[in-house]
Amino acid sequence: MVVRELMIPESYPHAESHFMKPSEASLTSFSAHPGWRVALPAIVLTELIVVLLFRDTALAMASIWQRSDTYAHGFIVPPITLWLIWRIRSSLAVLPPRHSYSAVFLFAGVGFAWLLGELAAVNVVAQFALVAMLILAVPAVLGWQLARRITFPLLFLFFAVPFGDFALPTLMDWTAHFTVLGLRLSGIPVHSEGLRFVIPTGSWSVVEACSGVRYLIASVTVGTLFAYLSYRSLTRRLVFVAVSFLVPIVANWVRAYMIVMLGHLSGNTLAVGVDHLIYGWVFFGVVIVTMFWVGARWREDELEPLAPVVAPGTATAAVTAPSLIAAAFTVLVGGGWSAALWQIEHQLAPPIAQFAALEPIAGWSAIAAADDEWQPKYENYAAKTQAIFAKDGSAVGLFVAYYRNQDQHSKMVSSSNVLVTSQDHTWARVGGGTREIAFNQQPLKVRTTRFRASGNREMLVWQWYWVDGRWTASDALAKAYTAWARLSGKGDDSAVLVVYAQSDRLADGEAALAAFSAAAGPAIETALRQTMGAR
Repeated sequence: MVVRELMIPESYPHAESHFMKPSEASLTSFSAHPGWRVALPAIVLTELIVVLLFRDTALAMASIWQRSDTYAHGFIVPPITLWLIWRIRSSLAVLPPRHSYSAVFLFAGVGFAWLLGELAAVNVVAQFALVAMLILAVPAVLGWQLARRITFPLLFLFFAVPFGDFALPTLMDWTAHFTVLGLRLSGIPVHSEGLRFVIPTGSWSVVEACSGVRYLIASVTVGTLFAYLSYRSLTRRLVFVAVSFLVPIVANWVRAYMIVMLGHLSGNTLAVGVDHLIYGWVFFGVVIVTMFWVGARWREDELEPLAPVVAPGTATAAVTAPSLIAAAFTVLVGGGWSAALWQIEHQLAPPIAQFAALEPIAGWSAIAAADDEWQPKYENYAAKTQAIFAKDGSAVGLFVAYYRNQDQHSKMVSSSNVLVTSQDHTWARVGGGTREIAFNQQPLKVRTTRFRASGNREMLVWQWYWVDGRWTASDALAKAYTAWARLSGKGDDSAVLVVYAQSDRLADGEAALAAFSAAAGPAIETALRQTMGAR
């Protein structure tokens, strides 16, 4: 065997330092750029002021971290970002801080997005915008060169935003479909209706805790950090992030199937109640540890890039005034958007005493509603009305919830405002979509949902929104219309309209709803405008 010696040419002046450990080199071979004497306090102070200016948004994020196990990881995301930056401090310290006014302009644009999110009461938009402003403050004060060097630590901050609830319905549907399919392939007869299914040993239902959204968010967050620290290749990083996204989804399907099978085979003595949750987290932990163990087999250790040697006293004195000016502009822009929101929010309309009475609807007569009449699960409205109307043996229900002076706790479009909750033991969702109807002599697209109860009773529900005189069935458009109305000084008066009919035949329910909507359009719009005018 031939052993070759590694020869280091004497003419290479810093050969020894390039073979040191990063920690040794960082302590012995670099001198921080003098511009950091002003730039470091400037960026720290700028970030603190931005958080202070938008403290309501920051506190709203923190409150979600505190009360939700799904997003509790938000508390450790900022410390992880600081640690990721700290570990490469030696290579950052020698770079000259250079301000960037282009980043200040981007900061201003993101600030406007924050304002729209607050006006429309869309928490996730305002929170993403706040994190983006914190990120853009770095290139604004320190420059793009430094920001590019810490791109991943900065972008990792986005994991602090409580985001993912929108995927709950889809993940629940996928879990239910896979579980039913697995049971049938196992030879177990299953009768399923939406998220509920019945097998010979009992009935099961898929609720929010079964969606797997907690597993998914935790896996993607930790998996992304693992990929950054373990691989140098962008391809390997992206592949591992994709795996960390797909694995928890499939693992949750398998978990749900195994829970039902354990319950079925044990006579409902195993994997039920608290055991259900414990089993789920143990199974998830095993899957994630296995995923990281397999991923570690292709690990590519990345050493910290060594900082160029700067001889003491040779660095050019930094021009600190522009960095301070850029920091001041950044703070002023943030303060401007905060002041704009304060101004708009103090233009409140007077509270509503009650919803305006409906005018008579041609051909339809109002009848007394039963004490246990079904009602959509909408909360914190300013006023509401609900009535039952009959014609030729058909009965149609109307529910209107009216909102004014909306905020984070009282808003029309919210994940907590639903037609039927997943805990409802009477009605199960079995279908839905959209359709176009005639309303107040104009075409209107509405959302449709079909529910089923015991005894083959079915209920067809149509739903749409009214915002400042505009009609829409889209949550996103309803939010956009609300933001525009508030920006233009018209207030945020909005209403959700729900019409519903119970029938043994779907066609009969659709016909009744179509006839009622066509006849009731003028009376409903008049009542909405009268309520809005009550100021």
